[in-house]
Amino acid sequence: MARVLISMPERFLNEIDEVAGNENRTRSELIREALRTYMYRNQIRNTQKSIKNAEILESLLG
Repeated sequence: MARVLISMPERFLNEIDEVAGNENRTRSELIREALRTYMYRNQIRNTQKSIKNAEILESLLG
């Protein structure tokens, strides 16, 4: 598995560690899940925008 180095405020990292600990997960697992969720929501949002744009175009054309 590849490794990624990121920077973040110490306070934010402490919050991440606290949540991970409460959920009995590693920091990496928690961050991976957060990124998966972000990317899924972004994909849904982009799909919804595409559908809306297609509907607008269709109504303009006819």
